[in-house]
Amino acid sequence: MIRASCPTCGDVELTTRDVRVLLCSTTYESSYAFQCPSCRVAVAKPAEARVVDVLLASGISLSVWQMPAELDEAKTGQPISYDDLLEFHFQLGSGADLDTLLAAGTARWLENAGPQDVA
Repeated sequence: MIRASCPTCGDVELTTRDVRVLLCSTTYESSYAFQCPSCRVAVAKPAEARVVDVLLASGISLSVWQMPAELDEAKTGQPISYDDLLEFHFQLGSGADLDTLLAAGTARWLENAGPQDVA
C-alpha cells in the first residue's frame, strides 16, 4: 500500500495500480498522479528524484511526456482579446458554417496585420 494525501480527504491509501509517475522529457520535472479513492478527485503532485525512485521501485508505472512543440514557436500578431472571443462565440451561434467563419476571420486578420505579421 502507498499512502498519499488528497487535498479534500487528507491521507488515503492506494495500490501501485492507482498511482502513475509522470516525467516530462523536456524539462526533466516529475510528478505523481492518482484519483482519490474516496472523493474521486484527480490529484497530481510534484515529486523529487528520490520520491520517483521509491515509487518506481514499488512497481508504479512511468509515463514519459514532452511539452508541445508549439511552445517554441514565435508568437506574432495581436493577442486574442476578450472582445475577439465574445465575437467568435456569437458568430458560432449565428448558424454560419465554420469555413465561412474562418474565411471572414482570416480576411479581417489580414486587414489588421502589419508587415511583421505576414511572412
